[in-house]
Amino acid sequence: MLSQDGGRVGFVGVSLGGALPYGVVDEARCVYGLRHRAPHRRCDCGFHCVHDRAQAEGLLCTAEHRAAVLLEVAVLGSYIRFERGFRYARQRVRAMTVGACVRSCGAAAGVLTEADWGRPGWHALQATCADCARGRVAVSLAAFARLAGNGLRVRAGQGAAPPPSGAGVDELAAEAAFLQARLDWFQTRLARLVERGSTGQDLGS
Repeated sequence: MLSQDGGRVGFVGVSLGGALPYGVVDEARCVYGLRHRAPHRRCDCGFHCVHDRAQAEGLLCTAEHRAAVLLEVAVLGSYIRFERGFRYARQRVRAMTVGACVRSCGAAAGVLTEADWGRPGWHALQATCADCARGRVAVSLAAFARLAGNGLRVRAGQGAAPPPSGAGVDELAAEAAFLQARLDWFQTRLARLVERGSTGQDLGS
């Protein structure tokens, strides 16, 4: 996920947690809005993970998860064990692996571009090749890692690494698209401030 102003990134879950973006290091919150601490034994809340990487990769074969990324996490805080993994209170995302371009062009993915959905204040992102990224809000893998902070490692999965001859071009194109999106946002904000000032309204903070 990329914030509307382009200054923050995050993640959403692929099932119940899909409504609540979270950071690289974050606390789980009850998706039903209940006031108990996650995870609760009588609720489904909390971060979820599986023990086996092969099981997680297998989920990426399904149509509903094909555009998802694979996260390697460190489980922190209290947890509840289940047959395939853990449900827990706090986590640190250590690494993110992206797949191939989701645009069905067969090319390797080198950037993350806005998908056809989002959340209020957030753009959903998906792995895309440089050609399919044109005209869309885009963030390079390196830029995503930099915005995420906390030592997050972002890498292309097997078969998705960009060819050596075009690696620099892809990243520069993604960075340029990202900067353009930030510039558009700042210009919109500036225009609103100027308009408010010209009508004598209090700008406030």
